[in-house]
This record gives sequence, structure tokens and C-alpha cells, in this order.
Amino acid sequence: MATVQKRKNDDGTTSYRVMIRLKGHPAASATFSRLTDAREWAKKAETDMKAGRYFSAAKLKTLGDLFDKYAIAAAPRLKSWEGVKTRLDWWRAQAESEMLDTITPARIAEWRDELLATPKKYGGGKRSGADVNRTIAALSSAMTHAVRELGWIERNPCERVTKPKEAGGRVRFLTDEELPRLLDAVRASPHPDLLPAVLLALTTGARKGEILGLRWSQIDFKRRAITLAHGETKNNAGRALPLSGEIVELLKARSKVRNLKDDRVFPPAEGCKEMELREPWKAALVQAGIDVRQATRSGRSRKDASPMMTSDFRWHDLRHTAASYLTMAGVSAIEVARVLGHKTLAMSLRYSHLTPDRVTELGDKLAARMGVAGGAK
Repeated sequence: MATVQKRKNDDGTTSYRVMIRLKGHPAASATFSRLTDAREWAKKAETDMKAGRYFSAAKLKTLGDLFDKYAIAAAPRLKSWEGVKTRLDWWRAQAESEMLDTITPARIAEWRDELLATPKKYGGGKRSGADVNRTIAALSSAMTHAVRELGWIERNPCERVTKPKEAGGRVRFLTDEELPRLLDAVRASPHPDLLPAVLLALTTGARKGEILGLRWSQIDFKRRAITLAHGETKNNAGRALPLSGEIVELLKARSKVRNLKDDRVFPPAEGCKEMELREPWKAALVQAGIDVRQATRSGRSRKDASPMMTSDFRWHDLRHTAASYLTMAGVSAIEVARVLGHKTLAMSLRYSHLTPDRVTELGDKLAARMGVAGGAK
């Protein structure tokens, strides 16, 4: 029995998905842009099934075929496409020429275990559960495309594969002692773009790409706000960023000598995609005594390193710092999520454990409200 389902695609077009289920035969499906084509295919496929001549797309299409189709659909809309493509290339190396009906949950689980046992490409060491899960997620996205858009398979096999456990989200932020040291080092940097970029990261919680891609048309000095429109952020959801403190005057002064050929606040050097701040940023971390690794490379041992020095601080941790200081100031997780553009509260709640004083304050308020405050201070 064949059924035809009318569907609205993400790009606004209409497609027709045919589902055929005949007793004693595996289910079959296909998607068409025209209703007449869908009905003709359904009629022929039913006839071929009954005559034993039908072979489903899953038996005719390879994993490589799927990746080629998926790339056409996903590359233009995914900002993270290059990373996704790298992970799909790993799957290509395993089974590019294999038919889709052979890509079962059991086989994916075998590849999962193989990937877990494979050292990381850079730096060696065991792969994390998160890394393996991102690789499976890339395959899952392509398989979902095969189900929903192409009609090549009935169900995404990745859905039935157990994912490795992931470690808790990494949270590294500047302490009250580290923050002024880093700001002093950034102000002393000879690179003219480092200070405004760092201040924007600290006071808005914006991602590095959002900052370095910022354009003058997005800045409203009267409202003291930056507008990131839909499609200009990592998760494609627009949001407003606050402009407060020292950065306001820095940007106003910078706007008077802007590059007339490039509307970006941080125009990169000719031939580069974005402003390069890697070296001045590393130098500022070393000067501030925050990056032990750089200090040891310069000849100092870890024993000689100052106890104030803390390793493994990255640019993205400026965003963590903004979120942490907002939380410690008593700002709710919902408000933090709105400022930083988190899609879920779970991301913002990672910072709630960083405020023991705030927790104690809330406990005192609760005890006072219940009339059991006593004389504790």
C-alpha cells in the first residue's frame, strides 16, 4: 500500500514523500518535487515489488553518494561546515563505497570503539567522549538528511548507537587577581587592536568570531548597543550586546579613523580573512603571568613558575569570564543566557557553582524569611 505525504522544505519549496509497505517486503520510500512523479514511482515500485524486481535506494546508494548529496544541502547553511566535513571525511575513509543498507547500528558501534582507541591527530593521547560524539553526530546529520529529504533509508541508524560519556563542560575564568594583571598586559601591548578586542570580549561575552567580524553598521552609540542579526552568530539566533565602560570611548575614537575600504571594526591585513591576534594575545598572557606553558618554553621550569600562574587559558575563556562575573553579580541564568546567546539554560547554569558567597546570601534570605535566622553572620 502506497501513501504520499506532502511536505514543506526548509527553503520554502514543496516535496512529496512516498511510503510503500507491502506484506512480506521491506518498506520503501522516495521523495519527489512533483506529485505526478511521486505517484508514477509508487505505482511502478509496487509492481516491481510484487514481481521481485524492486531494489530500494538503500541497496543502490553508497555512503559516499549520501555525503555528496548532503554537502550540497548543508555546506551553504552550516557555519561549522569545514569542521563537519573533516569528521565526515573520517567516515568516508571507513566506508565510502559501502551501500547504505549495510551501515547498521552494530557497525557504527564498532567504528565508535575504533575511534575511541585511535589517538588524537594532534598532541596524541586518548580521544575524548565529546570528540567521538561530534564525529558520530556528523554522520547522524547526514543520515537524517537521507531519511527526511532524500527518502533513501527508513530510519537513522545512529539513533540506536550508545554514545560515550562526556566530561563536564570546561569552565576557566579570570580570578579577581588575574583580571587586572591581564588588563595591564593588554594595555601595554604594542598591537593596537588587542585592547578593544579583549574589552569587547570581557564586557559583552561575545565570541571571538563575532568580535572580529563586527561591522560599524552594527554599533549604535546612542543606545550603547551592538546588534547581531539572525545568521551572524554561531547558532544563527540574533541578539543585542551591551556597550559599557572604557570600550565605548575606544570605539568612538576608532570610528573616526576607520578603513574606508572595509566596514569591519577590526579590518584584517590584506589577503587575510580576519584580524590575527594570536601572537600579541600569547605575549599578553605570558606578561600577565597567566600562561605557564609559554613560560616553560621560554626557559623557566614549572618549579620556578609563580604560584599565581595558571595554565591553559584561552581566548574563549574571556567569554567564560564575562558569564562568571555576571553570575557572581547576582544576574540570573536566564539573563546570562540572553546576553551570551545560549540556546539552553544548561549552558548558563555551568556558572552557578562559581558563586559560593551568593549562595550563602540566598540562604541567609531564606532563613530570615522563615524566621529562623538566629545570630549567624
